[in-house]
Amino acid sequence: MHIVVIGCGRVGSELAMQLSEEGHSVVVVEKNRDSLRRLNRFHGKTIVGSGFDRDVLLQADAGGADALAAVTSGDNTNILCARIARDNYGIKNVVARIYDPQRADIYMKLGIPTVATSLWTTQQVKRWITPSDEPIEWTGGAGTLHLVERIVPDALAGHPLSLFNLNEDVRVVGLVRGGQGRVNIEDLFAQEDDVLEFLVTPQGLVDLKAKLESKVL
Repeated sequence: MHIVVIGCGRVGSELAMQLSEEGHSVVVVEKNRDSLRRLNRFHGKTIVGSGFDRDVLLQADAGGADALAAVTSGDNTNILCARIARDNYGIKNVVARIYDPQRADIYMKLGIPTVATSLWTTQQVKRWITPSDEPIEWTGGAGTLHLVERIVPDALAGHPLSLFNLNEDVRVVGLVRGGQGRVNIEDLFAQEDDVLEFLVTPQGLVDLKAKLESKVL
């Protein structure tokens, strides 16, 4: 994947280095040249400039990007970069970091996944911009039960969450929506960009993958 990371603070630099080490094509855009020194194990490209500058985005090959993460220290900058990435460049996987959690619902309604800074981790943003990754969050001691997070495919938005309980090997146990976690999910319907928490057996992991890829419940 070709991924653009706007901002090279603690999260941005760690994210860029991890993605680079995993073999992705990564471009980091940062206004402060000194901040780029954080990239001590990075094999991608760096650009000094603004993440919403047209010339900078041209240098970053935004038109060919698969994902963009806006992780600067400013909410407005991150949202602007994310909207330009989505609306002007058609980048499919876009996420913006915010510091004001009260804005999360507004931005989610604009179709931009956001995570408040108190909930933000490098692994969390990777789940948004590289949704093909299928991490296991927790495994029981005997290796027979897993806790996994999966993003709801757009095609499955609007379905009752109960339908995601596929069989005795797959159970929905939680929901993260707009940066807020919930376990009381009875009677709720899935929305675009929801993150669902599943408890699955090894066979359930296979079943869940197949079902989400089919985008049919």
